Amino acid sequence: MRYLTIALAKGRLADKAMEMFEAIGISCDEMKDKASRKLIFVNEDLGVRFFLAKANDVPTYVEYGAADIGIVGRDTILEEGRKLYEVMDLGVGKCRMCVCGPESARERLEHHELIRVATKYPNIAKDYFYNQKYQTVEIIKLNGSIELAPIVGLSEVIVDIVETGSTLRENGLMVLEEVCSLSARMVVNQVSMKTENERITAIIKKFQAYLKENAGR
Repeated sequence: MRYLTIALAKGRLADKAMEMFEAIGISCDEMKDKASRKLIFVNEDLGVRFFLAKANDVPTYVEYGAADIGIVGRDTILEEGRKLYEVMDLGVGKCRMCVCGPESARERLEHHELIRVATKYPNIAKDYFYNQKYQTVEIIKLNGSIELAPIVGLSEVIVDIVETGSTLRENGLMVLEEVCSLSARMVVNQVSMKTENERITAIIKKFQAYLKENAGR
């Protein structure tokens, strides 16, 4: 039996995903050793192996078949635009992608003026402004603290993930428009869905049952 390979986005999401896998009977003791330098963690009995990857690499591993299944945030799936099946919303890591800025920028958004938008997510921003709002904007990609951009005058607004909004408020910014809601998703390689359909479908069904059972907890 070939291994079923699962890629997890590093960090809190990987921890949460492993909790879910354990709850449905797919454990991996090797992963519990936080001092381990291993890159791939195997459960020989079940024929399953896990590896941790940077979030924005997970869709790439899945598209090219290096992983059969991936667990990653919807923001990454939208930004990377890879060819894969998004099969399930895991309901964890809920937040929103929003257009944020000072109150003074609201009018410029409403009037569809040409403005500058700073973001870590240029593809999501482009799709939102060009294909949904039909507003021409200049998009500036940044990697660090996005909130800084409107404060120092680099951009009028930003497109970023908002959880509580406290960082925005502390910096005199607010949510001006909501782009989309986000949460962790399970994605599957398109070929694996055919060749490993039975095993993958079994995992999906167990996850669905687990989520139903734990809904609202």
